[in-house]
Amino acid sequence: MPMTLLASGMVVLALAAGGGGRTPQAEDPAHAELRALRDSLVDAVNKRDVSRVLNHLHPDVVVTWQNAEVSRKPDGVRAYLTRMLEGPNRIVDEFSTTPSVDELTILYGGDAGVAFGSSRDRFKLRAGQSFEVTSRWTATVVRQDGRWLIASFHASVNMFDNPLVAGVRTLAMAAGAGALVVGLVLGWLIGRRRARA
Repeated sequence: MPMTLLASGMVVLALAAGGGGRTPQAEDPAHAELRALRDSLVDAVNKRDVSRVLNHLHPDVVVTWQNAEVSRKPDGVRAYLTRMLEGPNRIVDEFSTTPSVDELTILYGGDAGVAFGSSRDRFKLRAGQSFEVTSRWTATVVRQDGRWLIASFHASVNMFDNPLVAGVRTLAMAAGAGALVVGLVLGWLIGRRRARA
């Protein structure tokens, strides 16, 4: 559903970088740089500063959103975010994320790493609904020209337990109850009519 789209989108980007709150002895200095990337990215996402978000992406970035849509390169990410957040056909009115990482970024040499964790994402949709969802994310970061950049990002939600599924379940139960009431009333009316005949 469209709501899930953005949940993964911005949230996903916001989570992609750095390490957790633990600071072990002799920690690789890269982790401090990755925390700075994460903090700047989360701030940009929460302020809807798309240009600043794009500044943290590798030129060949691949982002897989929660709706399974894939954006390639910063221009593809910009197009997705613009469609979701701007104009009369936008899906999302307000969005914010609070990401956390499971552990320090797994570093591969001095110029690549994988980070993963979760985020609490809050949405207010243009249609009026508001909800919060927990997302899981994984990001690949690479160092290019002395800067850490996001090379790939993938986000997802629990497909069996999330606000959208709960909403559909509630709607289905209400529709079932409504159909039962209508059926009982129609049965009663038909029964009365036959009894008179």
